[in-house]
Amino acid sequence: MRFNFPHAVPALLFTLVLAGCGSTPSQRLSYDPEEFDSTTTHTRTFGASQAQTCEAARRALLSQGYLVTAANADLVAGRKSFQPAREVHVEMELRVVCARDGRAGGGNAAVAAGGGSTIAFASALQDRYSLKKVNNSASVGVGAIGSVSLPFSSSDDALVKVASETLTDERFYDRLFALVERFLVVPEAAQTEPVPTPVPPPSLPPPSTEAPLRPVPLSPSRG
Repeated sequence: MRFNFPHAVPALLFTLVLAGCGSTPSQRLSYDPEEFDSTTTHTRTFGASQAQTCEAARRALLSQGYLVTAANADLVAGRKSFQPAREVHVEMELRVVCARDGRAGGGNAAVAAGGGSTIAFASALQDRYSLKKVNNSASVGVGAIGSVSLPFSSSDDALVKVASETLTDERFYDRLFALVERFLVVPEAAQTEPVPTPVPPPSLPPPSTEAPLRPVPLSPSRG
């Protein structure tokens, strides 16, 4: 069998060019990769124990209308619903994890007696739903010919998830941590008011070393 290479090579190159053109830029994966260059957006250090920090986070979520779904000494989770538009529904899930700060020098002298310091890790997940209409056609079963679809139809409204995203806005977490700081219960050791130092009584002047003056007797007068 003989192959006509002068005609086969151009045909092969044309096929490869078509295959390359088939992958449009819209079909390629486009995303911002994780750089892991910041540790301050989702974390904050508080001068309190794990239980005290998570309790402050629980009160912060409750004060903003979140439905707390989990709360213990090292984890707080809450959910809140929003409706920015008529047919758009948004659900926000916020989680705060409290971990003891074991780094050297992680605490400060003011709260050393209250149990060191705690690192709070916060993450917010936002799910977006859209209202979709689902058409339902009515059908009637007939024994001889099976089922017959009738022109009567109804539509039902259903929420369909269209997006899910983890919030990375630093301003959002700054406001959250500031609110947690407001609800943070200061340890009892730091709440104790300092005892005022007693003021010593005024000192008396030292006794004089000079000899006391003696009265001089008066001589009797002569007439």
